[in-house]
Amino acid sequence: MRTNQLIIIFCLAIFSFSCDDNLSGYGYPTYDTEGNLAIDREKIDTYLETAQYDSLYRIHDPSGVVVIVTEEGTGSRPVSGNVVYTNYTGYLLDGTVFDSNLEDVAMENDIYDEDRNYDIFSFFLGQSTSNGGAIQGFTYGFQRIRSGAKATIIIPSPYAYQDNENVARVPANSVLVFDIAFLGMD
Repeated sequence: MRTNQLIIIFCLAIFSFSCDDNLSGYGYPTYDTEGNLAIDREKIDTYLETAQYDSLYRIHDPSGVVVIVTEEGTGSRPVSGNVVYTNYTGYLLDGTVFDSNLEDVAMENDIYDEDRNYDIFSFFLGQSTSNGGAIQGFTYGFQRIRSGAKATIIIPSPYAYQDNENVARVPANSVLVFDIAFLGMD
């Protein structure tokens, strides 16, 4: 009798996982990285046509991340595993600020949180957010600039928050823009 119950449970489990062709892996929808990169490249190109940046140079990383260097750094470039220290302000393509580690910027943009510590942001380059890293676009951007640089990093949604709808003030599939000051690294 016990064996029959296990077989029935197993068959029900198999049936429930096989019913939806749009699910992958563990029951989650497949994220279309290439499709979203293509859409975001067009959005970024349109943005760059009108955005006013006084830059030294621009780097178009093969990933789709764009780095606009406004002040050259004098240090070396970080590699995977380095701890990077930065100040940043993140905003959407329409200019809406959604996050900053700078208290005055947060107050000016009505996103101040009295429970937050507005300290220098540090992260492990090349690590996932669950292992002390930042969004993947930060890795692509920071590895292209020298310590001490100031830059704007434009990140396509696949290397930011993808289609996550649970990030405060960031709609799903948003291209993100970060003004950063690369303060140093360990």
